[in-house]
Amino acid sequence: MSEFEVSVSIPLDSDGFLRRECPHCEGQFKWHDGPANEEAENAPAAATYYCPLCGQPATPDSWWTRDQLAYAEGMAAPAAMEAVAEELDRAFKDLKGGFISFERGKGVSPETPMPLTEIDDMEIVVSPCHAYEPIKVA
Repeated sequence: MSEFEVSVSIPLDSDGFLRRECPHCEGQFKWHDGPANEEAENAPAAATYYCPLCGQPATPDSWWTRDQLAYAEGMAAPAAMEAVAEELDRAFKDLKGGFISFERGKGVSPETPMPLTEIDDMEIVVSPCHAYEPIKVA
């Protein structure tokens, strides 16, 4: 099957913070998107982050909110459906004129979701484990 790529933009708040959700306690907080200063820029990439609310660890790709995941899936669905349809067209192209035929119908394509918005609903605090990268909590 051919590959496809879908770019999904997740909004930041007015201070450049990205909403996150703990995979353990499901509490939400925000972390700064990108280095906040030179110390943060020079710090090695973390293999694990700890929730500022419950203290539980998780890998860097584990912190998406349910809304962010649903939005990404909704943005990918039309592209995925089109990729599958194109593969079916290629797979059955040699059947034209034979005993078996295949014709793709004009099905309903999934609608793309409304863009996400991000509100300024949290306060900036200093992280206890890496003071050079601020976080926001309720």
